[in-house]
Amino acid sequence: MSLTGTPFLYTTIVLAVVALILPLALWSRMRGPRPLRTAARVLMLLFAQGTAVTLVFVLVNNQNNLYDNWADLVGTGNHVQQATDLGRDGTGGIALKTLPRVRQDFRPADGPGMRAAGGVRVTQLRGRVSGVNAEVYVWLPPQYDEPAYRHTKFPVVELLPGYPGSAKAWFGALGTHQQLLPLMKDGRVAPFILVAPRTNLLAGVDTGCANVPGQVNADSWLSIDVPRMVADNFRVQPAPRGWAVAGYSAGAHCAVKLAVAHPDRFRAAVSMSGYNDPIGERNSLAAQSPALRAANNPYLLLRKRAEPPRIALYLSGESGDGYQAGMALESVAKAPTTVHVVFLPRSAGGHTLALWRPQVPAVFRWLTLQMGQNRAGGEDRSLAGTAESTRATHSRVPTPRSPSNAGSTHAALASGTSSPAGAARKP
Repeated sequence: MSLTGTPFLYTTIVLAVVALILPLALWSRMRGPRPLRTAARVLMLLFAQGTAVTLVFVLVNNQNNLYDNWADLVGTGNHVQQATDLGRDGTGGIALKTLPRVRQDFRPADGPGMRAAGGVRVTQLRGRVSGVNAEVYVWLPPQYDEPAYRHTKFPVVELLPGYPGSAKAWFGALGTHQQLLPLMKDGRVAPFILVAPRTNLLAGVDTGCANVPGQVNADSWLSIDVPRMVADNFRVQPAPRGWAVAGYSAGAHCAVKLAVAHPDRFRAAVSMSGYNDPIGERNSLAAQSPALRAANNPYLLLRKRAEPPRIALYLSGESGDGYQAGMALESVAKAPTTVHVVFLPRSAGGHTLALWRPQVPAVFRWLTLQMGQNRAGGEDRSLAGTAESTRATHSRVPTPRSPSNAGSTHAALASGTSSPAGAARKP
Protein backbone atom coordinates (compact mmCIF):
# COMPACT_ATOMS: atom_id res chain seq x y z
CA MET A 1 0.00 0.00 0.00
CA SER A 2 1.43 3.37 -1.04
CA LEU A 3 2.54 5.69 1.78
CA THR A 4 0.92 8.70 0.13
CA GLY A 5 -2.04 6.92 -1.44
CA THR A 6 -5.69 7.46 -0.58
CA PRO A 7 -6.22 3.80 0.48
CA PHE A 8 -3.56 4.10 3.20
CA LEU A 9 -5.06 7.36 4.45
CA TYR A 10 -8.54 5.85 4.67
CA THR A 11 -7.13 2.76 6.38
CA THR A 12 -5.48 4.85 9.10
CA ILE A 13 -8.71 6.80 9.62
CA VAL A 14 -10.71 3.60 10.04
CA LEU A 15 -8.15 2.14 12.43
CA ALA A 16 -8.11 5.33 14.50
CA VAL A 17 -11.90 5.23 14.82
CA VAL A 18 -11.84 1.54 15.78
CA ALA A 19 -9.08 2.23 18.34
CA LEU A 20 -11.28 4.91 19.92
CA ILE A 21 -14.40 2.74 20.05
CA LEU A 22 -12.75 -0.39 21.45
CA PRO A 23 -11.98 0.94 24.96
CA LEU A 24 -15.42 2.55 25.21
CA ALA A 25 -17.15 -0.69 24.26
CA LEU A 26 -14.98 -3.26 26.02
CA TRP A 27 -13.29 -1.57 28.99
CA SER A 28 -15.81 -2.70 31.64
CA ARG A 29 -16.75 -5.92 29.87
CA MET A 30 -13.37 -7.58 30.07
CA ARG A 31 -13.46 -11.06 31.63
CA GLY A 32 -10.78 -13.34 32.99
CA PRO A 33 -7.93 -13.00 35.49
CA ARG A 34 -7.01 -9.46 36.53
CA PRO A 35 -3.52 -9.52 34.96
CA LEU A 36 -5.08 -10.56 31.64
CA ARG A 37 -7.69 -7.77 31.80
CA THR A 38 -4.99 -5.23 32.63
CA ALA A 39 -2.81 -6.38 29.75
CA ALA A 40 -5.74 -6.18 27.32
CA ARG A 41 -6.58 -2.64 28.44
CA VAL A 42 -2.96 -1.54 28.08
CA LEU A 43 -2.87 -2.98 24.57
CA MET A 44 -6.05 -1.09 23.66
CA LEU A 45 -4.52 2.15 24.91
CA LEU A 46 -1.30 1.55 23.01
CA PHE A 47 -3.30 0.70 19.88
CA ALA A 48 -5.28 3.94 20.23
CA GLN A 49 -2.12 6.01 20.69
CA GLY A 50 -0.35 4.28 17.82
CA THR A 51 -3.18 4.80 15.35
CA ALA A 52 -3.59 8.43 16.42
CA VAL A 53 0.11 9.15 15.89
CA THR A 54 0.05 7.33 12.54
CA LEU A 55 -2.97 9.30 11.34
CA VAL A 56 -1.36 12.62 12.30
CA PHE A 57 1.84 11.61 10.52
CA VAL A 58 -0.02 10.61 7.35
CA LEU A 59 -1.96 13.89 7.30
CA VAL A 60 1.21 15.95 7.85
CA ASN A 61 3.16 13.95 5.26
CA ASN A 62 0.42 14.27 2.65
CA GLN A 63 0.12 18.00 3.35
CA ASN A 64 3.84 18.75 3.23
CA ASN A 65 5.10 16.05 0.82
CA LEU A 66 8.01 15.03 3.05
CA TYR A 67 8.34 11.37 2.06
CA ASP A 68 7.31 9.85 -1.26
CA ASN A 69 7.32 6.20 -0.28
CA TRP A 70 8.12 3.69 2.45
CA ALA A 71 11.75 3.43 1.38
CA ASP A 72 12.22 7.17 1.92
CA LEU A 73 10.56 6.98 5.31
CA VAL A 74 12.48 4.02 6.74
CA GLY A 75 15.76 5.03 5.13
CA THR A 76 16.28 2.17 2.69
CA GLY A 77 15.91 4.10 -0.58
CA ASN A 78 18.98 4.40 -2.78
CA HIS A 79 18.82 5.89 -6.26
CA VAL A 80 22.55 5.90 -6.99
CA GLN A 81 23.82 3.19 -9.32
CA GLN A 82 27.36 4.52 -9.47
CA ALA A 83 29.29 7.58 -8.30
CA THR A 84 32.59 7.82 -10.14
CA ASP A 85 34.81 10.88 -9.91
CA LEU A 86 33.49 13.19 -12.65
CA GLY A 87 36.05 15.95 -12.21
CA ARG A 88 35.60 19.68 -11.63
CA ASP A 89 33.02 20.20 -14.39
CA GLY A 90 30.99 17.13 -13.45
CA THR A 91 31.11 15.57 -16.91
CA GLY A 92 33.77 12.92 -16.33
CA GLY A 93 35.39 13.96 -19.60
CA ILE A 94 32.30 13.02 -21.60
CA ALA A 95 31.66 15.17 -24.67
CA LEU A 96 28.02 15.91 -23.89
CA LYS A 97 27.18 17.01 -27.43
CA THR A 98 28.08 13.56 -28.71
CA LEU A 99 25.62 11.76 -26.45
CA PRO A 100 22.66 10.33 -28.39
CA ARG A 101 19.20 11.71 -27.75
CA VAL A 102 17.15 9.71 -25.27
CA ARG A 103 13.37 9.46 -25.57
CA GLN A 104 11.59 8.96 -22.27
CA ASP A 105 8.19 7.45 -21.61
CA PHE A 106 5.99 9.68 -19.46
CA ARG A 107 2.87 8.74 -17.54
CA PRO A 108 0.38 10.79 -15.48
CA ALA A 109 1.73 11.39 -11.98
CA ASP A 110 -0.27 10.33 -8.94
CA GLY A 111 -0.80 12.25 -5.74
CA PRO A 112 -2.50 15.39 -4.41
CA GLY A 113 -2.57 18.17 -6.99
CA MET A 114 -0.82 16.13 -9.68
CA ARG A 115 -3.91 15.94 -11.94
CA ALA A 116 -4.76 19.65 -11.66
CA ALA A 117 -4.02 22.42 -14.19
CA GLY A 118 -3.61 20.03 -17.09
CA GLY A 119 -1.78 17.38 -15.11
CA VAL A 120 1.81 16.59 -14.18
CA ARG A 121 3.68 13.76 -15.91
CA VAL A 122 6.52 11.64 -14.55
CA THR A 123 9.32 9.51 -15.98
CA GLN A 124 12.04 7.30 -14.54
CA LEU A 125 15.39 8.62 -15.71
CA ARG A 126 18.69 6.76 -15.70
CA GLY A 127 21.33 9.45 -15.65
CA ARG A 128 24.01 8.66 -18.21
CA VAL A 129 26.57 10.95 -16.58
CA SER A 130 25.65 11.01 -12.89
CA GLY A 131 24.78 7.34 -12.39
CA VAL A 132 21.51 8.35 -10.67
CA ASN A 133 18.28 6.48 -11.38
CA ALA A 134 15.26 8.45 -10.19
CA GLU A 135 11.97 10.03 -11.17
CA VAL A 136 11.51 13.43 -12.79
CA TYR A 137 8.19 15.32 -12.84
CA VAL A 138 7.32 17.66 -15.71
CA TRP A 139 4.48 20.14 -16.19
CA LEU A 140 3.86 21.85 -19.52
CA PRO A 141 2.40 25.36 -19.75
CA PRO A 142 -1.01 25.87 -21.42
CA GLN A 143 0.57 27.29 -24.59
CA TYR A 144 2.74 24.24 -25.24
CA ASP A 145 0.15 22.32 -27.25
CA GLU A 146 -1.53 25.30 -28.88
CA PRO A 147 -1.13 25.46 -32.69
CA ALA A 148 0.18 29.03 -32.53
CA TYR A 149 3.11 27.82 -30.41
CA ARG A 150 3.93 24.63 -32.29
CA HIS A 151 7.35 25.96 -33.29
CA THR A 152 8.04 27.82 -30.04
CA LYS A 153 10.79 26.82 -27.64
CA PHE A 154 9.95 27.37 -23.99
CA PRO A 155 11.99 28.47 -20.96
CA VAL A 156 12.48 25.97 -18.14
CA VAL A 157 12.58 26.24 -14.35
CA GLU A 158 13.98 23.33 -12.37
CA LEU A 159 12.27 23.04 -8.98
CA LEU A 160 14.05 21.64 -5.91
CA PRO A 161 12.41 20.72 -2.58
CA GLY A 162 13.88 20.89 0.91
CA TYR A 163 15.22 18.00 2.97
CA PRO A 164 13.51 15.76 3.75
CA GLY A 165 11.16 16.53 0.93
CA SER A 166 9.52 15.29 -2.22
CA ALA A 167 9.68 16.87 -5.66
CA LYS A 168 5.89 16.49 -5.64
CA ALA A 169 5.65 19.26 -3.04
CA TRP A 170 6.00 21.90 -5.74
CA PHE A 171 2.78 20.63 -7.35
CA GLY A 172 1.04 19.36 -4.22
CA ALA A 173 1.53 21.52 -1.12
CA LEU A 174 2.77 24.59 -3.03
CA GLY A 175 0.36 24.20 -5.96
CA THR A 176 2.82 25.98 -8.21
CA HIS A 177 1.22 24.94 -11.52
CA GLN A 178 -2.27 25.83 -10.28
CA GLN A 179 -1.10 29.27 -9.17
CA LEU A 180 0.74 29.95 -12.42
CA LEU A 181 -1.84 28.67 -14.91
CA PRO A 182 -4.04 31.81 -14.95
CA LEU A 183 -0.95 34.07 -14.87
CA MET A 184 0.48 32.31 -17.91
CA LYS A 185 -2.80 32.44 -19.78
CA ASP A 186 -3.10 36.21 -19.49
CA GLY A 187 0.60 36.91 -20.09
CA ARG A 188 1.63 38.09 -16.63
CA VAL A 189 4.06 35.17 -16.35
CA ALA A 190 5.98 33.53 -19.18
CA PRO A 191 4.94 29.99 -20.16
CA PHE A 192 7.69 28.14 -18.29
CA ILE A 193 8.09 24.37 -18.39
CA LEU A 194 8.32 23.20 -14.76
CA VAL A 195 10.70 20.32 -14.00
CA ALA A 196 10.93 18.77 -10.53
CA PRO A 197 13.56 16.00 -10.20
CA ARG A 198 14.05 13.81 -7.16
CA THR A 199 16.74 15.20 -4.85
CA ASN A 200 16.42 12.66 -2.03
CA LEU A 201 18.85 10.19 -3.61
CA LEU A 202 20.45 8.42 -0.63
CA ALA A 203 18.97 7.01 2.55
CA GLY A 204 19.09 9.27 5.58
CA VAL A 205 21.28 12.05 4.15
CA ASP A 206 20.93 15.23 2.16
CA THR A 207 23.15 15.20 -0.92
CA GLY A 208 23.67 18.95 -0.73
CA CYS A 209 23.35 18.81 -4.54
CA ALA A 210 27.04 17.98 -4.55
CA ASN A 211 29.26 15.55 -6.41
CA VAL A 212 30.89 13.34 -3.79
CA PRO A 213 32.97 10.60 -5.48
CA GLY A 214 32.04 7.15 -4.27
CA GLN A 215 28.72 8.34 -2.81
CA VAL A 216 26.65 10.44 -5.21
CA ASN A 217 26.88 12.81 -8.18
CA ALA A 218 23.86 14.97 -7.36
CA ASP A 219 25.26 18.08 -9.04
CA SER A 220 25.68 16.29 -12.37
CA TRP A 221 22.21 14.73 -11.99
CA LEU A 222 20.57 18.15 -11.60
CA SER A 223 22.72 20.25 -13.91
CA ILE A 224 23.46 17.76 -16.72
CA ASP A 225 21.31 14.63 -16.85
CA VAL A 226 17.94 16.19 -16.03
CA PRO A 227 18.33 19.22 -18.36
CA ARG A 228 19.57 17.04 -21.23
CA MET A 229 16.61 14.69 -20.82
CA VAL A 230 14.18 17.60 -20.86
CA ALA A 231 15.85 19.07 -23.95
CA ASP A 232 15.67 15.68 -25.70
CA ASN A 233 11.95 15.32 -25.11
CA PHE A 234 10.46 18.82 -25.20
CA ARG A 235 10.79 22.08 -27.12
CA VAL A 236 12.99 24.09 -24.78
CA GLN A 237 15.18 27.14 -25.06
CA PRO A 238 18.93 26.59 -24.97
CA ALA A 239 21.00 26.98 -21.82
CA PRO A 240 21.80 29.15 -20.09
CA ARG A 241 19.45 31.80 -21.48
CA GLY A 242 16.27 29.82 -21.06
CA TRP A 243 17.05 27.92 -17.85
CA ALA A 244 16.55 28.74 -14.17
CA VAL A 245 16.52 26.79 -10.92
CA ALA A 246 14.42 27.46 -7.81
CA GLY A 247 14.21 25.91 -4.37
CA TYR A 248 13.15 26.30 -0.77
CA SER A 249 15.15 25.44 2.37
CA ALA A 250 17.85 22.90 1.42
CA GLY A 251 16.64 23.15 -2.17
CA ALA A 252 17.19 26.92 -2.01
CA HIS A 253 20.84 26.37 -1.10
CA CYS A 254 21.12 23.98 -4.03
CA ALA A 255 19.50 26.38 -6.48
CA VAL A 256 21.93 29.22 -5.79
CA LYS A 257 24.92 26.90 -5.66
CA LEU A 258 24.06 25.35 -9.04
CA ALA A 259 23.63 28.74 -10.72
CA VAL A 260 26.83 30.20 -9.27
CA ALA A 261 28.82 27.07 -10.10
CA HIS A 262 27.33 26.63 -13.58
CA PRO A 263 26.47 29.97 -15.20
CA ASP A 264 26.81 28.16 -18.53
CA ARG A 265 23.82 26.00 -17.57
CA PHE A 266 21.51 28.35 -15.61
CA ARG A 267 20.65 32.02 -16.11
CA ALA A 268 18.83 32.60 -12.81
CA ALA A 269 18.23 31.08 -9.39
CA VAL A 270 15.58 31.53 -6.70
CA SER A 271 16.24 30.85 -3.02
CA MET A 272 13.43 30.85 -0.46
CA SER A 273 14.76 30.56 3.10
CA GLY A 274 18.08 29.15 1.98
CA TYR A 275 21.63 29.22 3.35
CA ASN A 276 25.13 29.41 1.91
CA ASP A 277 27.26 27.12 4.07
CA PRO A 278 26.20 23.48 3.49
CA ILE A 279 26.43 22.91 7.23
CA GLY A 280 23.08 24.69 7.40
CA GLU A 281 21.68 21.16 6.91
CA ARG A 282 23.38 18.94 9.49
CA ASN A 283 22.76 15.79 7.43
CA SER A 284 24.34 17.23 4.28
CA LEU A 285 27.04 15.21 2.54
CA ALA A 286 28.51 18.49 1.36
CA ALA A 287 29.25 19.43 4.98
CA GLN A 288 31.29 16.35 5.85
CA SER A 289 34.66 18.02 5.25
CA PRO A 290 36.03 21.61 5.08
CA ALA A 291 37.00 21.11 1.43
CA LEU A 292 33.52 19.97 0.41
CA ARG A 293 31.91 22.78 2.40
CA ALA A 294 34.02 25.37 0.62
CA ALA A 295 33.46 23.81 -2.80
CA ASN A 296 29.69 23.92 -2.33
CA ASN A 297 29.29 27.28 -0.61
CA PRO A 298 27.86 29.76 -3.18
CA TYR A 299 29.11 32.75 -1.16
CA LEU A 300 32.71 31.51 -1.37
CA LEU A 301 32.31 30.45 -4.99
CA LEU A 302 30.97 33.86 -5.99
CA ARG A 303 33.62 35.74 -3.99
CA LYS A 304 36.47 33.76 -5.52
CA ARG A 305 35.38 33.93 -9.15
CA ALA A 306 37.83 35.93 -11.24
CA GLU A 307 35.06 36.80 -13.69
CA PRO A 308 31.61 37.49 -12.18
CA PRO A 309 28.99 35.19 -13.74
CA ARG A 310 26.10 36.56 -15.80
CA ILE A 311 23.37 35.27 -13.49
CA ALA A 312 20.43 36.75 -11.58
CA LEU A 313 19.70 35.69 -8.00
CA TYR A 314 16.46 36.11 -6.04
CA LEU A 315 16.75 35.42 -2.31
CA SER A 316 14.00 35.78 0.27
CA GLY A 317 13.98 35.00 3.95
CA GLU A 318 13.43 36.03 7.51
CA SER A 319 16.14 37.35 9.80
CA GLY A 320 18.27 34.34 10.71
CA ASP A 321 16.62 32.19 8.05
CA GLY A 322 17.69 33.21 4.58
CA TYR A 323 17.92 36.98 4.77
CA GLN A 324 21.53 37.14 5.96
CA ALA A 325 22.54 34.59 3.34
CA GLY A 326 21.10 36.85 0.66
CA MET A 327 22.81 39.94 2.05
CA ALA A 328 26.13 38.08 2.15
CA LEU A 329 25.79 37.22 -1.54
CA GLU A 330 24.85 40.80 -2.32
CA SER A 331 28.00 42.01 -0.57
CA VAL A 332 30.30 40.07 -2.92
CA ALA A 333 28.26 40.29 -6.13
CA LYS A 334 29.69 42.31 -9.00
CA ALA A 335 28.17 43.12 -12.37
CA PRO A 336 26.95 41.37 -14.44
CA THR A 337 25.76 39.32 -11.44
CA THR A 338 22.47 40.73 -10.07
CA VAL A 339 21.05 40.00 -6.63
CA HIS A 340 17.51 40.72 -5.43
CA VAL A 341 17.04 40.28 -1.67
CA VAL A 342 13.57 40.19 -0.08
CA PHE A 343 13.17 40.54 3.67
CA LEU A 344 10.30 38.64 5.32
CA PRO A 345 9.10 39.36 8.89
CA ARG A 346 8.77 36.63 11.49
CA SER A 347 5.02 37.05 11.31
CA ALA A 348 5.03 35.84 7.70
CA GLY A 349 4.94 32.16 8.62
CA GLY A 350 8.29 30.71 9.66
CA HIS A 351 10.25 28.00 7.89
CA THR A 352 7.21 26.29 6.38
CA LEU A 353 5.40 25.72 3.12
CA ALA A 354 2.84 28.28 4.31
CA LEU A 355 5.56 30.92 3.92
CA TRP A 356 6.79 29.78 0.52
CA ARG A 357 3.48 29.12 -1.25
CA PRO A 358 2.37 32.80 -1.45
CA GLN A 359 5.77 33.75 -2.90
CA VAL A 360 5.32 31.65 -6.05
CA PRO A 361 3.58 34.29 -8.23
CA ALA A 362 6.10 37.03 -7.34
CA VAL A 363 9.02 34.67 -7.92
CA PHE A 364 7.84 33.73 -11.40
CA ARG A 365 7.08 37.32 -12.36
CA TRP A 366 10.67 38.12 -11.39
CA LEU A 367 11.93 35.17 -13.43
CA THR A 368 9.87 36.32 -16.39
CA LEU A 369 11.60 39.68 -16.40
CA GLN A 370 15.10 38.56 -15.49
CA MET A 371 15.18 35.90 -18.19
CA GLY A 372 13.90 38.25 -20.87
CA GLN A 373 10.59 36.42 -21.24
CA ASN A 374 8.26 39.37 -20.59
CA ARG A 375 6.89 39.29 -24.15
CA ALA A 376 6.62 35.50 -24.37
CA GLY A 377 2.88 35.46 -23.89
CA GLY A 378 1.96 39.12 -24.07
CA GLU A 379 3.52 42.13 -22.39
CA ASP A 380 4.07 41.52 -18.67
CA ARG A 381 3.11 44.64 -16.74
CA SER A 382 2.83 42.94 -13.36
CA LEU A 383 6.12 44.40 -12.16
CA ALA A 384 6.06 47.56 -14.24
CA GLY A 385 8.45 50.07 -12.77
CA THR A 386 10.03 47.64 -10.31
CA ALA A 387 12.49 45.79 -12.51
CA GLU A 388 16.06 46.64 -11.72
CA SER A 389 18.61 47.36 -14.39
CA THR A 390 20.94 44.52 -15.20
CA ARG A 391 23.75 46.84 -14.18
CA ALA A 392 22.57 46.72 -10.57
CA THR A 393 23.99 44.20 -8.17
CA HIS A 394 21.22 44.35 -5.56
CA SER A 395 17.63 45.40 -5.06
CA ARG A 396 15.28 45.29 -2.12
CA VAL A 397 11.59 45.86 -1.68
CA PRO A 398 11.06 49.54 -0.76
CA THR A 399 10.70 50.14 2.97
CA PRO A 400 7.18 51.19 3.99
CA ARG A 401 6.80 54.48 5.84
CA SER A 402 5.65 52.58 8.90
CA PRO A 403 7.42 49.45 10.14
CA SER A 404 4.10 48.05 11.28
CA ASN A 405 2.65 45.01 9.51
CA ALA A 406 -0.86 45.78 10.70
CA GLY A 407 -3.43 45.14 8.01
CA SER A 408 -1.01 43.26 5.77
CA THR A 409 -2.24 40.01 4.33
CA HIS A 410 -0.19 36.84 4.72
CA ALA A 411 0.31 36.71 0.95
CA ALA A 412 1.62 40.27 0.89
CA LEU A 413 4.02 39.60 3.73
CA ALA A 414 5.33 36.48 2.06
CA SER A 415 5.85 38.45 -1.13
CA GLY A 416 8.28 40.69 0.73
CA THR A 417 6.24 43.87 0.99
CA SER A 418 7.18 44.63 4.60
CA SER A 419 10.11 46.49 6.05
CA PRO A 420 13.56 44.95 6.63
CA ALA A 421 14.21 47.50 9.36
CA GLY A 422 15.87 46.02 12.38
CA ALA A 423 17.03 42.83 10.70
CA ALA A 424 20.60 41.90 11.48
CA ARG A 425 23.00 41.74 8.56
CA LYS A 426 25.63 39.09 8.95
CA PRO A 427 28.11 38.04 6.22
